Amino acid sequence: MSKIITGKSSPACSLVIRAYNEARHLPRLLEGVRQQSVSDVEVILVDSGSTDDTVAIAKSYGAKIIHIAPAEFTFGRSLNLGLTVATRELVAIASAHVYPVYPDWLERLLEPFADDSAVGLTYGKQRGLATSKYSEHQIFARWFPETSQLRQTHPFCNNANAAVRRSVWNQHPYDESLTGLEDLAFAAWAQGQGYRIAYIAEAEIIHIHNETPIGVRNRYKREAMAFKQIYPEAHFNAYDFIHMTASNIVTDLFHAAQAGLLRRVLPEIFWFRYNQFWGTYLGYRQSAEWNWNLRQTFYYPRGLVAESTSPREVEPIRYNE
Repeated sequence: MSKIITGKSSPACSLVIRAYNEARHLPRLLEGVRQQSVSDVEVILVDSGSTDDTVAIAKSYGAKIIHIAPAEFTFGRSLNLGLTVATRELVAIASAHVYPVYPDWLERLLEPFADDSAVGLTYGKQRGLATSKYSEHQIFARWFPETSQLRQTHPFCNNANAAVRRSVWNQHPYDESLTGLEDLAFAAWAQGQGYRIAYIAEAEIIHIHNETPIGVRNRYKREAMAFKQIYPEAHFNAYDFIHMTASNIVTDLFHAAQAGLLRRVLPEIFWFRYNQFWGTYLGYRQSAEWNWNLRQTFYYPRGLVAESTSPREVEPIRYNE
């Protein structure tokens, strides 16, 4: 596939990937990186004790390997290790189980840094596979809209698909004590210091989750625990559990019916949303009130009117299946 020519010089960047036993998904991400219009990419894999071929695969693509013991792992600590060895000012961050849709993924993700010196971090759109849980699709649509926002007013970010100025990170490394949401904590700090957060809808990746009900529950419990640590005044009581579970199920059922998918996805909508908010309730027990904008972003269902998707003129990457 030919490279994209935009009239701007493509910056060099580092790419930090956190991984544990990701041999199944990592090759597609690294192949997608090879096909990017940003050709000078320093790939850094932070591995937390993989027992499969994750490290060997990363080495075959020329990645730098950083090891962290499983007992020492936190999301923030692994990112800090990767950023410590990064040699570029602009550092992209990606989960090992994502892959870019377009060959200008990194170019679009990094573009706001050149356009505005006040931008401290960026993040891009996430979407699921056709086999992803239906409610996961709805969450992605809620969190990552179709329209870019170059001056975001709230401190939301997601490190499955993000980028940061290393000089900004040097002032305030990621919080290594959090059980998750280190991206949110960093974004809140950055905004408090006057840095801007830019959301780039064109910087699109596919994010693969294949979780069991218990896995969903544990993920949201861990993130709720982290949110409570970031915002000690937070609360999520029994009424919130019932209300959020019911409202999200109803909205998911509406969109599934509109798409003609209701019969196929009906059971998973119920178990996914129940475990999402039961995990949230367990993580937020005995807490208080919290930020309304973030409450909407994390928990409230997407509206009943779906955003229209405008096709891009850029040809997607064609991966070997």
